[in-house]
Amino acid sequence: MSCTGKGWLLDLYEDALDGVRLWFIMDDGRRICLRQEFPVSFYAYGPVSRLHACCLFLKKQPGVTGLAREMKKDVFQPELLCVLRVDMQSPVSQQSCFRTLQKVFPDLTWYNADVSVQARHAAQYESFPMAFCDLVYEEDGTISEFRVLNSRWDLPLLLPVLQKLELSPDCDPSKSEPTGLEIRIDRKKQRLLLDDPAAVINRLNELMDQYNPDILLTDWGDNWLIPKLLEMQEESGIPLRFNRDAEKEILWKKETSYFSYGQIVYRAQEAHLFGRCHIDRKNAMMWRDYGFDGALEMARVTAMPIEHAARVSPGSGISAMQMITAMQHDVLVPEQKQQSEGVKNGLELIRFDRGGMIYQPKPGLYTDIAEIDFVSMYPAIIINGNISPEVPLPDGLEPAQKELGIVPLTLKPLYEKRVKIKQKLLQYPDKDVSLAKSYAARASALKWLLVVCFGFLGYKNARFGRIESHEAVTRGGREALLLAKEVAEEMGFEVLHMFVDALWLRKKGCRTVADFQPVLDEISRRTNMMIALDGVYTWLAFLPSRTDEAVPVPNRYFGTFRSGELKMRGIEARRHDMPPWIIETQRQALNCLSRAYDARDLPDCLRKAFAVFQQALDDLNAGRVPLSELVVTMRISRELDDYKAPTPSVRAARQLLERTGKRLAPGQKVRFLYTSGKEDVHAWELPEPVGPEAIDKSKYRLLFGRAAGTILYPFGIDAKEVEDWACGGLQFKFEHMDAS
Repeated sequence: MSCTGKGWLLDLYEDALDGVRLWFIMDDGRRICLRQEFPVSFYAYGPVSRLHACCLFLKKQPGVTGLAREMKKDVFQPELLCVLRVDMQSPVSQQSCFRTLQKVFPDLTWYNADVSVQARHAAQYESFPMAFCDLVYEEDGTISEFRVLNSRWDLPLLLPVLQKLELSPDCDPSKSEPTGLEIRIDRKKQRLLLDDPAAVINRLNELMDQYNPDILLTDWGDNWLIPKLLEMQEESGIPLRFNRDAEKEILWKKETSYFSYGQIVYRAQEAHLFGRCHIDRKNAMMWRDYGFDGALEMARVTAMPIEHAARVSPGSGISAMQMITAMQHDVLVPEQKQQSEGVKNGLELIRFDRGGMIYQPKPGLYTDIAEIDFVSMYPAIIINGNISPEVPLPDGLEPAQKELGIVPLTLKPLYEKRVKIKQKLLQYPDKDVSLAKSYAARASALKWLLVVCFGFLGYKNARFGRIESHEAVTRGGREALLLAKEVAEEMGFEVLHMFVDALWLRKKGCRTVADFQPVLDEISRRTNMMIALDGVYTWLAFLPSRTDEAVPVPNRYFGTFRSGELKMRGIEARRHDMPPWIIETQRQALNCLSRAYDARDLPDCLRKAFAVFQQALDDLNAGRVPLSELVVTMRISRELDDYKAPTPSVRAARQLLERTGKRLAPGQKVRFLYTSGKEDVHAWELPEPVGPEAIDKSKYRLLFGRAAGTILYPFGIDAKEVEDWACGGLQFKFEHMDAS
């Protein structure tokens, strides 16, 4: 007898016996697991003799249900390829077979061989996490009909009530050993002591049975909490029932370090569950940017499992989306990228490999200036110019071919969805309402996917990356920016600065949004791209290089919009390697300056800003700054043994290794204090405390003086004098403030 029902897809994973298992939150509140037969195929390409040998080998392998020759499209090949299609009974048998084939036939090229089961299912059924599905299934739980009723690109969300359980240690495990767990369910909090392993495991199992959470949110869950609980499980002999699927063990993914956008990124080991989702907020890459709503949106559009989408980089999301698009359009997904950059001579490199355009500003203080920028410029250029590895590249902004390639096909619905969400946000002047916060988080998740799509085009290992496509995007960006500059100057505006996708314009008498709307409309018309007004500044300061006041720094500025909102780039308050005390002091001083609505207000606001710096310096000298506010956080970029000249961060990391045995991997961050004496740093996580008397105040005064000089310099105050004042070598006088 068949059963019917509707429900939301929570989790999907492969199983050796069932093909795939799917967990649903049914519209009547039940949580059920169903199974679905899911045969898959992959492809081999190479010399005919080797394909023949591979075919004979595969006939003897378990799980193979069919073999055939087909003509298929590889985006990097001009002609269709004659490939061997291998049909497999299930995803698990396919994975096992492919691992064997890699060893026996390393000379063959493989396609669709390492695509995740979630991406395959999405390509075939349009499924995704939290998809609302119409189901027909048998009494034994086998799905006979499966239909998704909504889309990854829907704007309003139809979601079930998700049960969440939050679990955290009562302190940072890297600083001291926790003694209890903080548990939160439905805004109710409780504490569980860790002194009795059997009691802890039993209580957690009771909570799992009682509340049956769909989402387990933890802090330090991956690298401390769940490993600790598994130790308690071993000690007590009581199984920990975190998985809904009782047949599965917790799935562990190894820690990793990788290079991304100019820095080494570390991702700790990961604990994945079956039937419910575990998200470690401390190990979720973009959690601070967009939280749970953004992670859910990331999972939705990429079709990756929720707990995976929350942890990985946006680049992994773009890669998953491109694979789904390729399979839906019958294009092969290479297991490894085969195409390399073509040979270019020096003149060709100069012509094509030039990056984004920068028009340097003249350092100084400016009033009545507006900042405008293109909305997702590079994604728009990719879509409008149809830039993809398999299609002819445009010479500028106009596409050479109308039929969209794999990359723009992937980005177009993503870009359009973000634009719709941004337009929806305009309907909510109160940004604190829950729906506005949700839309903002979703927009942020989509923004990050769009941000990385351009870099991914030039990434050497991207399956659909091509450096010439990457260069075509920057070429289009330069043309769009020059066209915008031309329009602005034709309409009487002075262009003070340009930076990749933004322009800073000034024109006498233009101080409102309406004053700049005509130039925005004309730029948008000429470039066929959306451009927006970021804001009109009351005043804006462009900063010079620290080493030479005559040399501007393009992305180092601060100012205040007419709304009173501050904007800052490249200064200490935006840096992650500055002590919180310096960051907060600089922000407070800027808040004082933001109250200057015209030049007449500046002297008084400047005095107040200087008073903020004076008070902060007095607090440091008197020992009133908490040590936690002086902690410096820096990233380790390589193995400790590879450093020849150890930096303060490396010296702190070596302290941790020598005294606690904790070794930091590349990409991990180390926290430390600057101290006096032979050991000029003290790692914050060391068990032995350090007293206020050990702090190297001269080092903090130097950092503080530079931060104060950054803010005061544009107002006519010599930054070196400010630095000398902070270090105790100069008595600063208020006459300077009046003269400015």
